[in-house]
Amino acid sequence: MKFGIVIFPSKSMQDKANSFRKRYDPHYALIPPHITLKSPFDAAEEKAKEIAQELDKVSDKIKPFILKIGKVSSFAPVNNVIYFKVEKTPELEALNEKLHTGYFAQERDYTFVPHITLGQDMSDGEHADVLGQLRMIEFHHEQIVDRFHLLYQLEDGSWTVYETFQLGKDC
Repeated sequence: MKFGIVIFPSKSMQDKANSFRKRYDPHYALIPPHITLKSPFDAAEEKAKEIAQELDKVSDKIKPFILKIGKVSSFAPVNNVIYFKVEKTPELEALNEKLHTGYFAQERDYTFVPHITLGQDMSDGEHADVLGQLRMIEFHHEQIVDRFHLLYQLEDGSWTVYETFQLGKDC
């Protein structure tokens, strides 16, 4: 079974991201706009409760924090992904680090770059055109993050929430 760990931004932020994702992200129908804290990983279905217990321990140790989203950026030339850039905060970095050490230790595919994907799998020309247009838009969003989510992937490729974890219960 495939699992992932994410933060979902506010409804208004999701609506803004989806206004672009509808056109530029082929995964639009599979998962709402999100910030990936831990890339998809495989685990036996029977391990879900154990994973959730460990995530509950992690959530206790991180205080709620302010999420700041500002500009549009891209991972080009590595790949043609366009995204809203999320500002790294000490709390966000600590949360990400706890999800890659101890019980959750695994080799990372990429350096942690918090973001909300707006478009992917584009040709070079389309990527350059869309990125140029989106960079002209003034954008700023802030919100309090007080939870994150363990997701699992369904047979049709879509993702759904297994459990939600409140931040800072022990802080």
